[in-house]
Amino acid sequence: MLIQAINLTKLYKNGRGALNINFDISSGEVLGLLGPNGSGKTTVMKACTGLVKPTSGTVTIQGYDLDKNFEKAMAGVGALIEAPALFERLTAQKNLELATAYYPGLPENRIDEVLETVRMTRYRNDRVQSFSLGMRQRIGLALAFISNPGVLILDEPANGMDIEGMVDIREIVKDMAQQGAAVMISGHLAHEIQLCATKVGIMHEGNLINIAQMD
Repeated sequence: MLIQAINLTKLYKNGRGALNINFDISSGEVLGLLGPNGSGKTTVMKACTGLVKPTSGTVTIQGYDLDKNFEKAMAGVGALIEAPALFERLTAQKNLELATAYYPGLPENRIDEVLETVRMTRYRNDRVQSFSLGMRQRIGLALAFISNPGVLILDEPANGMDIEGMVDIREIVKDMAQQGAAVMISGHLAHEIQLCATKVGIMHEGNLINIAQMD
C-alpha cells in the first residue's frame, strides 16, 4: 500500500476534527471521502500532508512514517488542499515554472503535459488574477501533478467547476489511478465520487463510518 492511516485523530480546540480514522490505499486505487461540509474530510487530508499535526495515530506514505520521515514520505506526493496557492500576477506558465524548480530532472515538456491534462493550454500565458475559480482549481491540479507523483491527495478538486469540469476531473483521477497512482479525493456529491472511486469512505461528524468497495 502507498498510504495508510492508523487510528488517525486530529482534534481542534472547539472539539471538532477527525477521530480514529483508519484506511489504506494501494497503487491503482482511488479512495473517495464523501460527506457534508464539516464532516472532517479536509482535516484528514491536512493530517495526511503535514499541514496539521495529528493529535494521535500515524500516517504512513510510501513506507515512511509522515511524522518521523516527512521529506521522504512527501517526496512522491501531489496535493491540492482547499484553495490552491498561486501567484496572482504571474501567468499560469510562470506559476508552473516556479514549481518545477523544486523537482530537478523533470522532462522539458512536463509543463506542456500537465497543462494539456487539466485543459489549460490555451490560457498558459494569461495571468492567474484573471482566472475564474474553476480555472484556478485546474492550475492547482496542474501543480499537484507536476512531479508525476505516486500519491495524490485532492480535497474537493471540482470546487467551482461546471459539469464539464467535473467530468474532466473524474477522467483525470481515473487515468492517474490506471497509471499506478494511489489517489485520495474528497467531495460532497455522492454521484461524482462514486464514478471515479474504487472505494468510498463515508464521513460524518469527524468519524469514518464505513468504507465500501465500488463494483
